[in-house]
Amino acid sequence: MSNPVSRLIVGRRTKFLVLLFWVVAVLAVGSFAGKLSGAEHNDAKSWLPGSVESTRMLDRLSAFQSPNTLRAVVVYERVSGLTAQDKAKIAADAKKFATIGPLDGQVLGPVFSSDGQAAEVDVPYNLGKNGWSRAADVVGKMRAIAADGAPGLVTHVTGPAGVAADSSNAFKGIDGTLLFAAMAVVVIILLITYRSPFLWFLPVASAAVALGVAQGVIYLLAAHAGLTVNAQSAGILTVLVFGAGTDYALLLVARYREELRRHADRHEAMAVALHRAGPAIIASGSTVILGMLCLMFAETNSTRGLGPVAAIGIVVGLASMLTLLPALLVICGRWVFWPNRPALDSVEPTTSGVWARVGQRIAHHPRRVWVVTALILAGCAVGLTSLQASGLTDAGSFRGHPDSIRGEQLLAQHFPAGAGTPVQIIAPAAVAEQAKEALASTTNIVGVVGPIVRNGHALIQGTLTVAPDSQAAYDTIDRARAAVHAAAPGALVGGGSAINLDVIRAARHDRNLIIPIILLVVLIVLSLLLRAIVAPLMLIATVVLSFAAALGLSGVFFTHVFHFEGADTAFPLFVFVFLVALGIDYNIFLMTRVREETTRFGPHVGALTGLAATGGVITSAGLVLAGTFAVLGTLPIIGFAEIGFAVAVGVLLDTIVVRSVLVTALNLDIGRHNWWPSGLADKRDVAEATDPPLAVEAG
Repeated sequence: MSNPVSRLIVGRRTKFLVLLFWVVAVLAVGSFAGKLSGAEHNDAKSWLPGSVESTRMLDRLSAFQSPNTLRAVVVYERVSGLTAQDKAKIAADAKKFATIGPLDGQVLGPVFSSDGQAAEVDVPYNLGKNGWSRAADVVGKMRAIAADGAPGLVTHVTGPAGVAADSSNAFKGIDGTLLFAAMAVVVIILLITYRSPFLWFLPVASAAVALGVAQGVIYLLAAHAGLTVNAQSAGILTVLVFGAGTDYALLLVARYREELRRHADRHEAMAVALHRAGPAIIASGSTVILGMLCLMFAETNSTRGLGPVAAIGIVVGLASMLTLLPALLVICGRWVFWPNRPALDSVEPTTSGVWARVGQRIAHHPRRVWVVTALILAGCAVGLTSLQASGLTDAGSFRGHPDSIRGEQLLAQHFPAGAGTPVQIIAPAAVAEQAKEALASTTNIVGVVGPIVRNGHALIQGTLTVAPDSQAAYDTIDRARAAVHAAAPGALVGGGSAINLDVIRAARHDRNLIIPIILLVVLIVLSLLLRAIVAPLMLIATVVLSFAAALGLSGVFFTHVFHFEGADTAFPLFVFVFLVALGIDYNIFLMTRVREETTRFGPHVGALTGLAATGGVITSAGLVLAGTFAVLGTLPIIGFAEIGFAVAVGVLLDTIVVRSVLVTALNLDIGRHNWWPSGLADKRDVAEATDPPLAVEAG
């Protein structure tokens, strides 16, 4: 049984039209994919919440300096004391620095430390709209100049420009690295799953086409519709499209292989497969899309921008796997499954496999199984006490010790720790002196300078005596804001530390708001799909437990194995979104099949048959998704590595433990009451199943 839409997609002639459509789409839209990195916004304002004080400060600061200005701080050190030759070189370097990039103000320095061992030069560069990506080139030239001559003189370039340069270098080639790493993982798993030297190519090609088209669409929206895209969302897009897209491919190919054993005509087999598997795949993809769009409730611009970026990727990936992949499969024919081509009327022995035996073991003592499993997961969740998601310092954001971080450490040894990252105030000119006095009286702030008055507003700056990315600095910003606001109404307090503080607080707000919204969306979708209330509530409970266990295990590994200093403030939200939004796929694949079999045979047989029929393909899909997210760990950015690790662990828990063991045991224990208030709540078990399903179905 099929429908007109599925027959149209894989018709004898229309399959070539589908292929032509995607070729045109790649040529017309995918050609913009290479331009996406040029449309990224990685400046502070693109990450900040739109209404917080530091963002408003950046708007006012444009009257005094360009919002595209990044300060580079060059630090020199000779432990035995700077020589006259060193001082002459440093002064000459300061003049050279002014010639390698457009300045926004005067070069400050050299300033020599009181111990005579170090000096600093502060250079404000206006690097333009794409300053984050240009910083690497300018800072590279500065480092070459500083390191030239004077043997034994230690030099580093730090400050916002130095950190931006090292971040840009870390992200350099990220798209290619992630693409090829994700592709390699998918190819290996598909080769193991399909045991065919040819079949793996079609899902990978379909995913690659989807990624190219999605990147092209996102570029057009970023360039012409104001969509915020940064290196983080662009990187996540790659693994998301490959991971989720391949999941959908696995479900469709499994159902197609079954139908090839029942139909002599491959076109009819694919039409039936699309008709039967399509609704579950569409429901799963739609849930992921809705979950990602929930991120648009976020205050933080970068998080809010990730929502539509990820949703677009899933939309295009879903469309590719439900149109392009089926067309390619029927164009190729049965030979693509070689050497295990599914012959007509042959037997598919999936229901006598591993998961069928697991289900039978669970059925002996289902309550004992789910209680023990839940306790083990709860034990894993105890590791949450080790997880410190209060933000990463500059030093804790990188693997290794890039030049800017070593420069920060050296600068803090000889100068006030906040040198190069000043606390800034913009105040109405009439109350500038009051604002200056309030800032100067704040503990941990020294060297207050200004005011500089322009257009009725005054700029005042001070230097922190504590590390600018430390909790002590954030406490100082709070005290400064309280004092300045009281003394000078209308004044704003900003600067690098204030930006970090506002991002941390916005991330906490986003997490507390969005997680409940996503849970509600998932609950509604499951209730509508399963036409029940008890089963969706049970599934939501397992989702929360699985998420807590994944975070707990991550906390233990981050602290005691990898020795990370903590986690980014957005880490819990991102992990929750990916685990819940993507993990719901496996709930839908399993429970729609369980519901179908419950309708035929009753709740006990339905639970066991659903597991036996979907366990293998869910496990394969989980391995693909976990593997693609794990490639984020190949990047030198700690935040990416943490997200990749936590999502990979969570997906493996979901597919191997939660969906297959915990949910099955709960299905068996709760029985027909799972389907209340639908009519299935009154369904009794058939004494013996006489017509069990033969193969994996997507629902």
